[in-house]
Amino acid sequence: MSGLGNGLTVKRCLTFATGLVECLCFAGAVFGWASLVFVLKTEGYFSSLCVNTTGVNATQVLDCSGQDEQFSLVFTIASFMNNFLTLPNGFLFDRFGTTVTRLLGTCLYTLGSLMLALSTAAFSNLLFPAISLLAVGGILFLMTNMQVGNLFGARRSTIITLYNGAFDSSSAIFLVIKLLHEAGVSLRASFLFLCACSVLHLLRTFFLLPRKHIPYPLPDEYTYGITCGKSNTPSLKQTKDNGNAQKTRGKMLLNTDDPVNQEKSFRECLMSRLFVLHLLWLSVMQLRHYLFIGTLNPMLQRLTEGEPSLVSRYINAFAITQLCGVLCAPWNGLIFDRHKGKPRAAGAQPLLPLWRQRSFPQCGFPILPLWETVWSGNGSVCSVFCAAISILCLGEWTSGWRSFICERRSGAAQPARLHPSSLCVPAL
Repeated sequence: MSGLGNGLTVKRCLTFATGLVECLCFAGAVFGWASLVFVLKTEGYFSSLCVNTTGVNATQVLDCSGQDEQFSLVFTIASFMNNFLTLPNGFLFDRFGTTVTRLLGTCLYTLGSLMLALSTAAFSNLLFPAISLLAVGGILFLMTNMQVGNLFGARRSTIITLYNGAFDSSSAIFLVIKLLHEAGVSLRASFLFLCACSVLHLLRTFFLLPRKHIPYPLPDEYTYGITCGKSNTPSLKQTKDNGNAQKTRGKMLLNTDDPVNQEKSFRECLMSRLFVLHLLWLSVMQLRHYLFIGTLNPMLQRLTEGEPSLVSRYINAFAITQLCGVLCAPWNGLIFDRHKGKPRAAGAQPLLPLWRQRSFPQCGFPILPLWETVWSGNGSVCSVFCAAISILCLGEWTSGWRSFICERRSGAAQPARLHPSSLCVPAL
């Protein structure tokens, strides 16, 4: 048994390490758009839209505003697809499991990389589908990797936030491509290399991830991936039965201590001030985020009067700051892991459980995983938070739909020793 336990530990560590590399090197590359645009302009993409205009003193000035508009449109469409398709992608993940979702993500990411490799200045319009495919494929990688935190119960929140931070920092991949281009490596070679890396995604899909989902809480001696011999993995039915039993026990705890409140309908949750305010807040944050990335290059062109060396230097500086995501985000997870099981002082009433009791009466869903995902330092994943709030209020019907918040939580179980309000985030 000790050999089996050591083997499982090694496999889980490999799953974690390869997932971190995948999120850091592939998943969020599209948000390094500012670095890629600099290279694309050098290669002459959409250069036919630049026209000569007459400036002051009758001087001829090259006006490339049309080119900038096309590049901004490419990123706008890609960012829209990245967020809009998160909802159906979550349904796909819940319905068909990890393997099918990752195969789709790998195909989309590979096809997008191949389109970029084959694109030229004469076929600049290939950027529209290529960048969108990269964005959607990347978010599928992140979505399927979030469940890896379930393998490490005590450090679950830390791993979730670390993966989110790595997703942010993966935008530096386009910075690497930019630096390689300046060193003489062609765009085609760089993106063909990304295509070849799809083999690693496939190997990880079959050997280091389950076919369906990683349950939480994790059963004893849980195994996953392709293994030799008879597997000791508990059946899906056993896992669901265990989760349902623990969910029922959690509801009994809620009913004994909480006042009886009528369960809110989907419409009531959708029209609640909490949902509307979060929707407004996230919309503004996402708009600022995407607007800055999409307009950074033309803004620098204007401020530096088109000096290429200065534009390149400032874009490199911005890309380096994006690397800080993987350094900052895990601190949120460490706070969650340290405090989520910590007993409170007598008479102390945490703020978030009160918020939960008012907003999600008898919802029966533990809010902690939701906050782990939202407050992880990742702007893209936050985009599904508002949709998740209203869906989670529907109760039993949505027990399998929780990967809309990029995380699977089978059974929604909590230890029986916890007070019902501990199902939410404890006071920090």
